[in-house]
Formats: sequence, C-alpha cells, structure tokens
Amino acid sequence: MLWDKIPNIFRRQWTVTRSTSSSLFPLLSPQDPNSKVKLFHKPKIHSSASGLQLHRYDQEDTNKNPHFRAIGIMKIASLAFILWTVSGFLVFGYANVYVQEADTVTYKYDRIDEVKKECASVLSSASEWRPDDKRVYSIKDDLSFVNGDWRQEAGKAPIMPFDDRELRKNLSDGRKDPLNLVSFWVMDVDHAHRSRKSVSVSGFLNMGITVDGSFMSSMYLETPQFQMFPSHSELPIAFEGIYTVSKKNGGERVLCLLGSTMLPSREANSMDPWEWVNVSIPIYDQPPLSQDDRILLVLRFPSRFTLTNRVIRGEMRSLNLKSNPKYFDEVQILSQLGKSSDYEFGSEKIVSNACDPYPFQDTLMNGGISIYRGYRFCEILEEVTRDQAFTVVPNWRCNSTDEFCSKLGPYMSDKEIKATDGGFKDVKLYMQNVMCDQKTTRGNISSVRVSAVFRAVRPMENQYTASTRSGLSNMTVVAEGVWKSSSGQLCMVGCLGLVDGEGSPCNSRICLYIPISFSIKQRSIIFGSFSSINKDNASYFPLSFEKLVQPTELWNYFKASHPYYSYSKIDAAGAILEKNEPFTFGTVIKKSLLKFPKLEDTEALLISLSLLSEDLTLHVSAVPDPFPSPWLLKTDVQLDIVSVGPLFGRYWSNGSTTEEETPYHTKAAYTEKQLLINVSAQLTLSGKAYNNFSVVFLEGLYDPHVGKMYLVGCRDVRASWKILFASMDLEAGMDCLVEVVVSYPPTTARWLVNPTARISITSKRTEDDPLYFSTIKLQTFSIMYRKQREDILSRRVVEGVLRILTLSLAIACISSQLFYINHNLDSVPYTSLVMLGIQALGYSLPLITGAEALFKRMASESYETSSYDLQNEQWFHIIDYTVKLLVMVSFILTLRLCQKVWKSRIRLLTRAPLELHRVPSDKRIFLTTLTIHVIGYMIVLILHSMKTSQRPLKTKTHLISTGNSHMLWEWETVLEEYVGLVQDFFLLPQFIGNLVWQIDCKPLRKLYFIGITAVRLFPHIYDYIRAPDLNPYFAEDYEFVNPSYDFYSKFGDIAIPVTAIILAIAVYVQQRWNYEKLSHTLTLGPVKLLPLGSRMYERLPSQSVEAELVSGVNGNAAHEKECNDVE
Repeated sequence: MLWDKIPNIFRRQWTVTRSTSSSLFPLLSPQDPNSKVKLFHKPKIHSSASGLQLHRYDQEDTNKNPHFRAIGIMKIASLAFILWTVSGFLVFGYANVYVQEADTVTYKYDRIDEVKKECASVLSSASEWRPDDKRVYSIKDDLSFVNGDWRQEAGKAPIMPFDDRELRKNLSDGRKDPLNLVSFWVMDVDHAHRSRKSVSVSGFLNMGITVDGSFMSSMYLETPQFQMFPSHSELPIAFEGIYTVSKKNGGERVLCLLGSTMLPSREANSMDPWEWVNVSIPIYDQPPLSQDDRILLVLRFPSRFTLTNRVIRGEMRSLNLKSNPKYFDEVQILSQLGKSSDYEFGSEKIVSNACDPYPFQDTLMNGGISIYRGYRFCEILEEVTRDQAFTVVPNWRCNSTDEFCSKLGPYMSDKEIKATDGGFKDVKLYMQNVMCDQKTTRGNISSVRVSAVFRAVRPMENQYTASTRSGLSNMTVVAEGVWKSSSGQLCMVGCLGLVDGEGSPCNSRICLYIPISFSIKQRSIIFGSFSSINKDNASYFPLSFEKLVQPTELWNYFKASHPYYSYSKIDAAGAILEKNEPFTFGTVIKKSLLKFPKLEDTEALLISLSLLSEDLTLHVSAVPDPFPSPWLLKTDVQLDIVSVGPLFGRYWSNGSTTEEETPYHTKAAYTEKQLLINVSAQLTLSGKAYNNFSVVFLEGLYDPHVGKMYLVGCRDVRASWKILFASMDLEAGMDCLVEVVVSYPPTTARWLVNPTARISITSKRTEDDPLYFSTIKLQTFSIMYRKQREDILSRRVVEGVLRILTLSLAIACISSQLFYINHNLDSVPYTSLVMLGIQALGYSLPLITGAEALFKRMASESYETSSYDLQNEQWFHIIDYTVKLLVMVSFILTLRLCQKVWKSRIRLLTRAPLELHRVPSDKRIFLTTLTIHVIGYMIVLILHSMKTSQRPLKTKTHLISTGNSHMLWEWETVLEEYVGLVQDFFLLPQFIGNLVWQIDCKPLRKLYFIGITAVRLFPHIYDYIRAPDLNPYFAEDYEFVNPSYDFYSKFGDIAIPVTAIILAIAVYVQQRWNYEKLSHTLTLGPVKLLPLGSRMYERLPSQSVEAELVSGVNGNAAHEKECNDVE
C-alpha cells in the first residue's frame, strides 16, 4: 500500500488534507499508532489554486526527533516531492471521478417499457400536454421536498431496521423519539423523448429513521445502499419513471417511478426480522444487503398551491411477492409544497371567519404597546422567522380543568408536552414557509397577504431537524391572513394538520404583531397568540408565543422606524442601590482611586452610550462565588445590554450630524445626569442548576463610580399553570420580585485587581413561596473591556518588564559572586555544585521549552486573545527577545560559577591526591537532596490525588500553549510544577553541604544568596499581591504553575517564601559562625543537635589553593599543564 511505502518518521510529521469525502482515499490510512503527533483518521488532501497543500503539525516534536534531524535536507525535499506528486495524481484522479459521478452523470432510461407496464393505471388517467402549460419545464424545482414524513403500518415486513440501544441507555436524560423522514429530488428530465402524456424523469429518494439527523443531501450515488449507525438508519433509492398530469383531483401532477437500491436483508424469523442488528456488536459498516429493483413509487402533487390544497402524498410498495425476502409492506409518504412553488392567495372566505371585522380586538391589541406599521413588514417578518424558534408563553392566566389549561393551543398534546403541565418549558414554535404578497391600497395604506406554517416542536426534539421538516401532522397549523398598516396586526386563520377543500379544521385565529416599544415586561421582537374562533365552545386556552429581542439584531429589523425603551423600575432599583451601597471609607477610596466603565468625554452622546453598552455586555463562563471545587461544571453567562439611557440597542452612524459631532459633556441637559445611568439588560444562565433562569429581564441603575449595576429582575418562570395562577403577584406572567447586582472590575490597575465580574441574584419572596429560590452568586472568568483590547500595556507586557528587572538583578547577584570568589579563593570548593546545577536547570528550561522565566504563569485565554494583535508590535518583540537574552546570560554566568568551583576542586585533588576525603564532594549532598525532593514530590502527589479524588489520577490534561498541543498525565503536571518548587529551594543543597563539610568559611556572598532568594520569591509575592486570573477550567493555560495546586495558591505564596527565607537565614548563620561554634550553641542540656566536628574536611592551607588558582606561583610546570588539561 502507498501509505506503507512512506518512511515511518516522515509519516509521523506530515498529514494531508482535502475537502471531499475521505472514503475516496481507501489507499491512504495512517498505520503508525505510536506516533505522538495527531493525525486525521484518514489523510486528507486539500486542493487550491496553487496546487496541493501539505499541512505540517507539531514542529516542536519534529525538532526534538533525533531520527528526523538525521535525514538530510535533500532527502526530506525528495520525500516531500514524491509524496506531493503521488498524492496529486491520487487526488485529481479520484476527484475527477467524483465530479464525473456528481455533475456529469448520464441518466439512462432503459426501463421505460417496464415503467409503462407498472404505471399503466397512472397513464390511463393522464391528460395530454396543453401548449400553454409551462410547468413541465419547472419539474426539478417544483416536485422536490425535504424531510417529509413516512410511515409503515406495523406488519411482518418492515423496510429497514433501527438501532435504539443508545436511546435506551440515556433514558435518564429524557426519551427522544426517532423520526421517520424522507426527502425526494427530481434529478433529470428527458425532454428530448417526451410523449403526448408523459415525460421521462430520474429521481432520488433518501429516507430513514433518525433522532438528531436529517436527510437534506441529494448527492447522487451510482449504487445506493442501506446504511446504519447508532440511532440512525438511512436508505437511498435511485428512481426512473414518468411525469404526468392527471385528469383527477383538479389536475394533480403525478410521478410514477421504479426504483433500485441495496435493501437490508431480513431474517427468516418473523418474530425478529433484524436479528443481526440486535447482536452485541452489530456490523454497521457491512450490513447484509440484497439488490432490489422492484420498487414502485407514486407521488401526487397538487396542481395549485393554496391554503387547502398543498399536501404531497405518496406511496411506495414492493412489486415482489410476499413470499420474497425482499418484499416490504407499503410505505405512506406525506409532505407539502414549499417556497419554490407559487402560492395562490384566495381563501378570503375562510380567512374572514377568523378576522372579520378587522382588526380583531384581542388582549395584545389593547396592551398599550406601540406596533410597527411601516412598509418593510414582509422583510422584517421573513428576517425574524428565518430558522428561528418562538418561545411558547405559559398559560399563567388559565383557571379551568387541568386538561384544558395544559393543552398546547390547537395542537395535539402528547405525553411529553403534557408533562410540562402548562408551563411549556423548552417547547418551541417555528414559522415556516413564510410567503408575503404586498400591495398599496387607497390612502397610502399598505396591505400584505401572508401564508405560513406554524410547527410545534417537543422539548426533546432536535430543533434544527424540526425547522427543516415539511410533513403535515397534528403538530402543524397552516395559516393564511392579512396585515394592514392601519393597525399593524397580522390576523390569520389557522388549520390544524391536513386540510380538506372546505377548510373544516380551520377553527383557530392567529394574531401576530411586531412591536417597536419595549419594557421590562415586553422584550419580544415579535409576539402573537392562537385563539379559538368559536368563543362559546373553545377547545383550548389562548396560547401566546414570542421571540425575544437581541440588541445586536435591532439594526437589521428597524432602519426607518425608531424603537424605544420605557423604564418603569427605576425607583425600585434605587432602593436596591441604597441597600447594597452604604457609605463607607472604603467606598470613598474606591471611587477616588479606581476607574470603571463610563461615558466617554470625547464622544457624542449616542456613540458614548453605545460604547458603554458594549463594555457592560458579558458573554463569559462563570463559577459559584466562592467556588467550592475547581472541578465544578461551569456556567455560561450571557448578559446582553438592551438599552443604556435613551439609547436602545446599538448606535449605527448614518452620516455626520451635529448630534454625532458634539461631545455629551458640553450639553447642559446631561451635566447633572452623569452620576447614575438608566440601563436595561437580559440575563441568561445555562446549566441544570439554573433551569428556572432560562431568561431574566433586568432594569435599573448603573453607577460608573463604583462599577455596579443595581437591577430589578423579571424572571421567565416555567412552572405548573396551577402555581402560576395561584401567584397573584406575577407581572405579565413573570416573577418580578428579583434583585440583581452586577459588579464590574476596574478599567485601571487591571494587573493588580482580578479582572472578573460578580453577579448576585436574590429572591424577595419568602422561603415557603413555590417561586422562591436561594441566592445565586457567580464570579466570571476574566473579562476584557473594549479599550483594554486595544491597550498595549497588558499584563503580559507588565510581567515582561518585571522579568527583565528580576533577571537583571539575578545577573548582578551572580556577577557579584564571581567577583567574590576571586578574592576568597579558599572557600570556592565549598560551593555546592548541586545548588548551582539547580539554578542552571532553572535557566535552561525556558531556553529549551520556550516557557516563561521566573513568572511561570502563562497568560490566560483572555489575555492571549487580547494580545494577539500586539504580536506585530516591534517593541513588544523586543521585550521577549530581551528576556531570552537575559536568561541566556544568567545561564552562562551560572555555568561559569560551576566551572570555577569544579576547577578549584580538581586543583585540590592535584595538590593532595592521597587525601581525597579532605576535598569537598557533592555525592552525599546530591543523594540527600534527591531523596528529600522525591519524598516531597510523592507527598504532594498523594495530597493532590486526595484533593482531587473525584478525578482519576491518570486523567490526561490537555495543554494548549502558544499554538502547540500536547497531553500530560496528572503526575506529569504535578512534576512540572514541583520543578519550580525545587528552584525556589535552591539553597537546600548548600545548607546540607555546609553541615556535611562542617565549614568555617563563607563560600557564598550575602548579596548572592539573599539576592537570588529574593529573585525566586518575587513571583510569589507578585502573585499574592495581585489577584490571579480565575480560570479553574483551563489548567492548560499555566505551563508550570496551576492556581488550583498549592505551589502558587495563596497558601503556597506564603509557605514557600517563608521556607526559602528560613533556608537563607540558616545559610547566613552557618557562614557567620563556624561549625564548632554552632555545635556548642545548638545544645539542649546533654543533647547535641549537631555531631562533634571531625577533621575529615579540614581545609588545606589557603596559600596552596591560591597557588593552584594563579598560574605559575609555585613554579610547578607539571601541575600547571595538568590543570590546563583539565580545563
């Protein structure tokens, strides 16, 4: 195989991508499971104008691979050229075949005689073509449908199996009922061989059973065959047949087709025909199939598309004998004409039953809301309803029987809808196939005729699939009506399910409005209601629906009209402010020192309000405040600002005006209104813990001096209709006894203050009230204001400057130690090489891995995003390069220290070759230090495994840093963080060495070990002073330090510096007093804490050491040559 011919090491480093189906490349499949680099399941090739593009992955792993480096550049180039060329042939070869199959298919009509035989009954009732009938030329567009319904009576011969074991496993999450969907397309029309009554056509049908899928692809398959996956079965069928126009049913259009496909084979056992599906491991990729070309499909399309004449009906049956294993029971198909067909408005008689006299006086009409009456009604209606669901309002005013109040309007309520008990939680409504016919009547009054289909969607049904369905059932209402600009009301008659010619099921009235005034109780961009035409014998309580407004969408809807917001809860919000902001000294300091989002002095009022609205908007994740565990599920918070002051939505400039050019602070009308700003917002929380907070409408005051919003909330309650009706204090069906306080982080001192927002939601109800809820307090992840996204001085820059300062201090300390040993030659051998090695390791890691030096905490996700555009700034790169240069200098100077210590010991050995015990050795120090740190690491690992017992220790952690992706086990993450701890305790080996060697000298300069200690502890002090980024769900944002662990937690930021300072003091005392004095001092009665001194490490005369360090002092040429050889 071609993939096996490619060298393994080259195969690890490269992968090929393409945009077409991966199944077209059966020869290419990665065979190296041990490769550490991520590969696609199947290599893909991507073609472009410049040829084929190879995508390289994991450059870091490539550079680290010694085998890859061993391959010469020319060899790599040759391999790349070979792979490029061969892949190109494969791609273009397969791609050309695919294009030929999909776009230049030659349709053969070689079964026409068989078609005429089986479709004889259809041909017998067909009428001859009329010269003026042009519909034959629009067959491909008119006679296709997507995601219709099909059903098959329960019999002994089902057409396909369905594997529902995954559904049965997840019953705790709610039962999802599978859907029987079918789509059909006319692929070709043979106009060249048209007869008097018929024309040959080719079609393609795709049917199946699915839970979350759909059948919208019309890709041609030369040999269609059955496919099955968990919770999804699919059967494509290719058809050939004729198109005719019938003399019956008003000239309906008929397709009679013969099909061919690979059907799933049934078992002989009639009790379980799909026994091969129910085995423990079903064969999804190779199900048993059998070829069948004896399938007859008859589809009947209405000749006219009207309110009562729109249904597509079909039947598909097998022409095989019932004894044949390929036989299947008859399949019924149901769909409707779509927007590609021309709708004929003309059901005025049926519409008048619901809307005469116009406008109908309902409760919404008299609700005191301003309604849109402009000329763009059709445009707005189509924009608002396109693939977007309406929310169903609970029956909170209903007071009747449980069956009556739990009913979903005119729709047939099943168990799933009845389980909502009139609250209709997660029940959605789609307005499909919206068609408008607009005209202007007398007096410049616009009149619009509208047709649509209202489809109700169950809570567990996939909304995307539901929005594309075309079948008619007891969950659909077809409607037609009229809208006039004089009232702004769209009044329609609604017909449930299948409608006959007389419109007998058309007993519902639909009133729909587009408002332009908004308030805390009215947040809908469109709202309406279903009601029964028969008031005296209504079968259901009026059902209301709405679509909530999104501030960013308003500009799309209203370009000529001016929507506005009416504040009504400002006084109540003022009471919340007084309760939550008492006058304190801390508040005064906060107002004077910190700055929060406010109106811009240099901008016009509307522009400034729009910019403030952008800063106050929150789309971020959050956790409970305080969060008890870093592994809790996060909550997605969406706080959308609806209005700020007089501005509703966002401001979009339509040209230079005086309003835009005049800064707001120059206007006397606003100078005394800058203390508090009226705001309204919309809060949405995700997660099971906040099921009763699907949406909270907010209104209140924003204080820019302290960065807080004090808001009254109206909660969209989803409870039983009985509870809602019993709660007499509801306002427009909402619980408005809610107080919300939102605290924003300051715009200044961001690198010292945690840049997170806090949200508090409190219920004013008593605990025995069924609508009461416990106080909710949330703290968001880091947020970024608009100006801070543009601000160069981000935390990363600040930390870069601090790294330069601390590294410069470290270089100064190391340099001072180098100068010190030149004047204190006798103490040089007593400097611990293990201590210097730990420091060298600390400086080398950033050079090898690219990690940050000293400040181990990598920038959080928000900072990386904000700094993305700053990477092109030259001086920003200079900071990074300067840091790398200083790290290199520190590393080299530390190596120079190691060299001097090593040479001094070599010369001591040369001076006294028979007294090895008198030369300091780091062997015992290394073993002792290693033992201490291994034990310490194991203790830390055990503590963390206990702390995070809900997560398995071997769980992989995905680390994403600077574009590279890799995985670490939990113990590896702890080990990397423990490396930082080892560097912080760099004096531990020197402390142990001083005890072992029983020194009576000063090997380290005070400036050196105190200064380096300060350098190592500064990140902890800095981390303790400034608040860390709250991002407990992205541990990958921290290369060596994770705030959920103890190393850089608040405890670690105190414990580690204290321990390091104790070590520095201990080393200072050891050097200040000799070992003998310390041994006598550290005595508790008869007990000596230190053993008595020995002469094992008694120093040689200093003159000898000095002579060995200074070339030629003792005139011993042999020794000098030996020293040079050692160097």
